[in-house]
Amino acid sequence: MNPLQRALLAMLWLALLVGLATVIGSRLQLSGDLRLFMPAPQTADQRLLLGSLGEGPGSRLLLMALSGAAPEILAEHSQALRTAAAELPGLRRVMNGEQDLDAFGDALLPFRYLLSPTLDSQTLDAAFLRAQLQARLQDLGSPAASLVEPWVARDPSLEILRLAERWQPTREPQRLFDVWFTGDGNSALLLVETASAGFDPQGQQAALEALRSAFEFVASDPAVQLEISGPGAFSVLMRERTQGEATLLGVSASVLLLLLLALAYRSLRLPLLGALPLASAALAGLAAVAALFGSVHGITLAFGFTLIGVAQDYPVHLFSHRRPGHSAWRTVGELWPTLAAGAISTCLAYLSFLASGVEGLKQLAVFAIAGLLAAATSTRWLLPALLPMAHRDLADARLGVALHRLLQKTPRPWALAPLLGIVAIAWLMFSPRPLWDDNLARLTPVPSELLQRDAELRAALGAPDVRYLLVLEAADNEALLQASETLEPALDALVQRGVLGGFDLPSRYLPSAATQRERQTRLPNAETLRAHLAEATEGLPFRSAAFAPFLADVEAARSASLLKVEDVLDTPLGARISALLPGNSDTPVALLGLVDVSDPAALRQFADARGDSLHLLDLKAASEALASSYRERVLGALLAAFVVLLVALAALLRSPQRVLRVVTPVVLAGLLTLALLHAGGVAFNLFHLVALILASGLGLDYALFFERAGSDAAEQRRTLHAIVLCVLSTGLVFGLLGTSSIPVLRAIGLSVAMGVFLNFLLAALIAGRGANHARP
Repeated sequence: MNPLQRALLAMLWLALLVGLATVIGSRLQLSGDLRLFMPAPQTADQRLLLGSLGEGPGSRLLLMALSGAAPEILAEHSQALRTAAAELPGLRRVMNGEQDLDAFGDALLPFRYLLSPTLDSQTLDAAFLRAQLQARLQDLGSPAASLVEPWVARDPSLEILRLAERWQPTREPQRLFDVWFTGDGNSALLLVETASAGFDPQGQQAALEALRSAFEFVASDPAVQLEISGPGAFSVLMRERTQGEATLLGVSASVLLLLLLALAYRSLRLPLLGALPLASAALAGLAAVAALFGSVHGITLAFGFTLIGVAQDYPVHLFSHRRPGHSAWRTVGELWPTLAAGAISTCLAYLSFLASGVEGLKQLAVFAIAGLLAAATSTRWLLPALLPMAHRDLADARLGVALHRLLQKTPRPWALAPLLGIVAIAWLMFSPRPLWDDNLARLTPVPSELLQRDAELRAALGAPDVRYLLVLEAADNEALLQASETLEPALDALVQRGVLGGFDLPSRYLPSAATQRERQTRLPNAETLRAHLAEATEGLPFRSAAFAPFLADVEAARSASLLKVEDVLDTPLGARISALLPGNSDTPVALLGLVDVSDPAALRQFADARGDSLHLLDLKAASEALASSYRERVLGALLAAFVVLLVALAALLRSPQRVLRVVTPVVLAGLLTLALLHAGGVAFNLFHLVALILASGLGLDYALFFERAGSDAAEQRRTLHAIVLCVLSTGLVFGLLGTSSIPVLRAIGLSVAMGVFLNFLLAALIAGRGANHARP
């Protein structure tokens, strides 16, 4: 091809990539749900664990704090913000301690005597009604008159107020100026329940933006500051930080790689052309994930940028092996068997993640496999067409010659390799430090100070505990509600003993049908109630005829069908009922929210004494057991992948000695990487396994090319030039990743950077052929 044809082909390739990027960008959905990187549940408790992370009693709650001004000013802002937020879409309820009877909901209002415990000890006779009307007279002469007056004719006993108080958090914060405050009085508190699940970043972000806009609208004092915490706020933060850091690291790595390759090849053209297979790899990975999964996790997207250090190796090998008198097509044809072997072997390792049962790791596997195959094939079939004839042979570069001589003189004690492996295995097996870290909370990018502040606000508000739940099992929802009612007195006793600070039961909001039926039978008919009202209003400044709305509601409650769970899901009670009665497990369960658990052992003993129908779920312990069982599955899959890899290498290399020379440095580098990281105090998680596979795939590529070079000194120098550039570029990318504030990305970055260096060193000494050294 002449220069013009090469330029046109490059522009066509670039245009296709831009078009593909536009299509992917318009359709790709980004997810921040960390549950995608958690193993598939194997037990009922594990299914409840994953469900509760996004749907549990505490997952939908946003905790808000107003600070920076005097308490009376903060209280005014709290009341104004609550009023404004009550009208916002995407919010189920907003509470700050101030009573709001209008928030009860018209759909439930006629059922108030079936929901309230009043009729368990009272009857709507003349004496009870007269006492209530006398109390309303006092209320109408008090500062609460404006709140009470609209409801007297319809609800003379203010049953809706009793229910509103019953449905408040089980342990309220202190009140100042009729709203909630922290114990020190420095912050006014609000509790917001969102319609979106805790790990729905889009829904949570919309709720956060609406709340912040409402605050800016009502804030009259610039000194007042708004603070929002909770799982939903953290979900949004995780997505923003992951996406932001991935973009920053990706751009930084691309610029630095461009400079490194331009310096190495004394040309800007080659690095720019080499970026085409790299861009093809990234877009192919994204397209494959979008086609198979519909959305891509932010961590998967961030990991995609790390393919810069892997996919870049393929064009680098081609550039470094070019020499005068050989076309790029001839060079790539000579390299292709080794290059293809490296790509296929790495893809085989990633196939193990497809059997992991973890959606996020499946995405990573699809991204990596599609990206690596796209980079390899585009390097083989497209990139050579863009390259002119080489004018110099990099085998003659002075720095490369000097480095090659150094490696030739380096001693190669073959017996040291198994010894190092044995020492590394012994350290990993007998180290006094824990080898694995199963605490999934440490994977979150949320700063520790924000988590601490969330715990403080949660404690101040009496919000449900995020670690412990009581799980109640029964045949159906009615049996669950009846059992919940039975447990309430016993749980009250535990609160009195100090075992916990409070609890939340589904029967608090929706009594069982049996209880509703009993209360319904205690409601008088219209004629009897009218007679009771006439007697109750004698001598009082009320006309009995004014209570027609009250008579209508009681008659409606007498004849209405009893409320079931499905009847209240679209009411203000819906979010609370659906959180406590999730209905997403094989066996119907109720999740009883707990507050301030101070004695888990006593709580577990309490649950065990009630048989199989009730047990304490420790979400932290369940998550660690889930991670542990998953790790065993992944390690088994990796072992199977290693066996398949050995078979594939044996078929490709057709020599046991060659297979041994290629595999030994990779296995030894992996063991040494794990041993050195563990000696530095690292306890491993599933993302260290991801890093180990990535580093091993790179090391396998290095070993294959070193082994391919044979005893030809010039070919050894070209190979050394290419691999040194690969190591520097990969080390640069993953070194940057190791500076990330996101634990997942930092674990991958540091592990791969160390693994790449060890793989290079060992591959050069073991797989590289030195003319003056005997080989096994």
